[in-house]
Amino acid sequence: MQNDLLFKEHSTAFETGGVAGRRRWWMASMALAGLLMVAAPWVVWAQTNPAAAAEQSSSEQGVTVKVSAKSIGVAGSPWEFAVVLDTHSADLSDDLVQSATLTTDDGRTFKPTGWVGAPPGGHHREGVLAFDVPAPRPAAVELRIHRPGESAPRSFRWQL
Repeated sequence: MQNDLLFKEHSTAFETGGVAGRRRWWMASMALAGLLMVAAPWVVWAQTNPAAAAEQSSSEQGVTVKVSAKSIGVAGSPWEFAVVLDTHSADLSDDLVQSATLTTDDGRTFKPTGWVGAPPGGHHREGVLAFDVPAPRPAAVELRIHRPGESAPRSFRWQL
């Protein structure tokens, strides 16, 4: 009889501890899920250096080229650069898919996979140049745009 009573006390304590244990596990899981939801944007932000998003500009021979990194350093998506060309004197007939290259700090060179934006011609063009993600991830990249009639390419550099 005394053994049965002792068994019931241990069983009740185990069941109570089991419910409390499950409740603690559930609360810890919810806390971890909340932490991950808050931290995830910071991880993406840390992978894309905010200084890299700053617009860079080059003006030569009456043509201004402005470039800003839209999405570089983010794994799983193409690297994109917003490009704006402006002039008051020439026709902007550049084929940016042919004339642009992305060079990594370790010497690898990539051609754009596409251009989404204004077609060649006119005095104002803007669009987005896309590149495949360089693997392994470089510490820095340089976008070079070779313009017709210019002796050197326009260069835009980002630290990642």
